[in-house]
Amino acid sequence: MVKTAAIYTLGCKVNQYESSSIGDLFRRAGYQLLNFDRPADVYVINTCTVTHLGDRKSRQMIRRAIKQNPQAVIAVTGCYAQTAPGKVLEIPGVDLVIGTRDRGSIVTLVESCRKGGKPVNAVQDIMQRADFEELPIPVDQGKTRAFLKIQEGCNSYCSYCIIPYARGPVRSRLPENVLSSARELIEQGFREIVLTGIHIGAYGQDFAERQKDLAWLVEQLAVIPGLRRLRLGSVEPHDINFALIQAVAAHPNVCRHLHIPLQSGDDRILNRMKRRYNSHEFERLITVIYDNIEGVAITSDVIVGFPGETEKNYQNTLRMVTRAKFAGIHVFKYSPRQGTPAAEFDDQVSPEEKEERSRRLIRLGQSLAAEFAAGQIDKDLEVLVEQPFEQDDRLLEGHTDTYLKVLFPGSPSLKGEMVKVHILGTDGAILKGTII
Repeated sequence: MVKTAAIYTLGCKVNQYESSSIGDLFRRAGYQLLNFDRPADVYVINTCTVTHLGDRKSRQMIRRAIKQNPQAVIAVTGCYAQTAPGKVLEIPGVDLVIGTRDRGSIVTLVESCRKGGKPVNAVQDIMQRADFEELPIPVDQGKTRAFLKIQEGCNSYCSYCIIPYARGPVRSRLPENVLSSARELIEQGFREIVLTGIHIGAYGQDFAERQKDLAWLVEQLAVIPGLRRLRLGSVEPHDINFALIQAVAAHPNVCRHLHIPLQSGDDRILNRMKRRYNSHEFERLITVIYDNIEGVAITSDVIVGFPGETEKNYQNTLRMVTRAKFAGIHVFKYSPRQGTPAAEFDDQVSPEEKEERSRRLIRLGQSLAAEFAAGQIDKDLEVLVEQPFEQDDRLLEGHTDTYLKVLFPGSPSLKGEMVKVHILGTDGAILKGTII
């Protein structure tokens, strides 16, 4: 009888990538992968802990899996499992907790659990991990855009962030392995590769040859034959040097889209967050980027309601976001994470104030995104066709290199192809056009 497994992923793109890799490990061991809402022999829940909601949703999905099949092996991995293995094991029905390292052994551990016995806590000290863990390149990423993980861990220790404790120190993937994986993905038919990791701007900082940094890696990847697009994941401001800016500007196949987290536009709050820049340095950086990369889209993350944030501090953030002319922003309400310095600060902001500030900043972000999109009208843009538009199957949808969504009439057979689209108009931040 065929063994079956189902995987549920919470959180970031890195988690999604790793879940796909774990799925491949189960396939290689003879398992059939099922949708999570179906009865399976094994359930894997890849958890998130970046906010308290991530913790709660992780617990909910664990309990849901147990309810669906009380006889199944329940394996819990990911960041919440790494930081709170004891709490996970307190949930009746959990068989295995494995955390964020040694995921390559998950199938072996699951097979052992299937034989019965007590729940297993396989979580190890992530701070003692010194090398990048190689997992299979995911093969179920569709045929348009593929993610490629290039590093693990973070050494920044921002005062609000639990991730360094969940992911451990920076470990960069060997360049030859990154390049080999990229070639393999191109051979599989992917038109776009997205570099991902926990802190990709720190790539190479753990190498003896420090010149092999992110800018160097981009230069190596950009010249691989057949790579139509190379996209960068989020890059911290202090990791962006002029070499990286030049690499993006010099290669037409490197996407003109940089996601650079601001978090706050107020120097006092940035200092309390233990960010490694001030508002003037951030503004100077994006000015250099705008001056050197024509048509670039800069998007960002901003946290509202950080402990001690006054209305004046918040207004400074609004002004900074406006001046930055972001093409889009993700707004997060500060969430205290136990074990981080900021969670112990006395001057916490009320939930009501966080909500109000979030709404105002989201409105500003929507306005800026619509303004950036409107600037594309009457241009001919290359679009990667991804899928039929869900609300109207006469239309296709895809993204530009600046990561703007585009809707246009066309045949579903164009999925995975690069097409030129003349932009006729917009609907908010969405472009509308026709193939030329």
